[in-house]
Amino acid sequence: MKCFILPLILVVFLFSCGKKEIFKPRNFSKVEIEILLKDSLLSIRAIDIMNDNSLAFAANNGVFGLFNNQTQSWKTSIQKHDTLDLHFRSAAHTETDFFILSIDNPALLYKTGDKGIMELVYMEEGEGVFYDSMNFWNDDEGIAIGDSTDGCLSVIITRDGGKTWTKLSCDVLPKGLDNEGAFAASNTNIAIIGDYTWVATTAGRVYYSSDKGATWEVTNTPIVKEKDTEGIYSMDFNDALNGFAFGGDYTKPDDNAANKIRTSDGGKTWELVAQNENPGYRSCVQYIPNRNGKELVANGFKGIDYSNDSGSTWKHISDEGFYAIRFLNDSIAYAAGAGRIAKLTFKE
Repeated sequence: MKCFILPLILVVFLFSCGKKEIFKPRNFSKVEIEILLKDSLLSIRAIDIMNDNSLAFAANNGVFGLFNNQTQSWKTSIQKHDTLDLHFRSAAHTETDFFILSIDNPALLYKTGDKGIMELVYMEEGEGVFYDSMNFWNDDEGIAIGDSTDGCLSVIITRDGGKTWTKLSCDVLPKGLDNEGAFAASNTNIAIIGDYTWVATTAGRVYYSSDKGATWEVTNTPIVKEKDTEGIYSMDFNDALNGFAFGGDYTKPDDNAANKIRTSDGGKTWELVAQNENPGYRSCVQYIPNRNGKELVANGFKGIDYSNDSGSTWKHISDEGFYAIRFLNDSIAYAAGAGRIAKLTFKE
């Protein structure tokens, strides 16, 4: 019998080491809110967490700024161009630069320069010009998207760290639908995982590129999209396969039919989830980082909601309204909205 003891111990050891720990989602029930910036004149929809965990933002009235996480202090400035009242709803960063992009005509894209002031690196004028969102694949390559002009979605790309931007020809983009664009609600119309890119539109469609914007294809989704105020408002991906998008109608924020969709095949197909269940319209949805794609938060001017089952069901955890949210870690986030920016701490 003794000769079997060692093999038996080895088998038990190997089985124990190979056993995977079962992931257990949390169950947040509340969120503590600490106001970091308050200004009743501002409407803030673009926030971006920098490499040093500082928070940058861009808003209306030409205002943009930076919250230093170490010193807990703000530095704000106003960007001017002639007599225009600039309204920024897109913001992004690289290792060395911060970028802000204005809506409406003309579109003005600025980057931080070597002289400590913002430099204008792209301007576009014309009927229908309206840019909605911006993001970067890496420190050299970035993308911004806007409403359709000349028959296709507006897409501009940089390959030199944001020094120059080039607008894609309609020849390399899917044909746009009438009045198709994107909602400039929270700078979350573009999702990027590695080289993969997804763009959500007002027409309830998702554009997809596997090669950092060189080629594109488009997919229809079942999200509500019959009216101009309906469509996809926000989208996020946890990995190359699993993504979630929120929509609805901001003029009827309590409507909850066909306003939440999910994909598990990289955006090739989308399914409705939590159909006819709250929440209704939300302007931003984000996966909580490092939570296996199980936990998400959605927010809008009607409050904050949380899911711990990949978006199948949702719990309303706050009536506090914000337009945009970005996570610093798996329990702390920054949120921005009408006249304020806040630090959010999620708790069970």
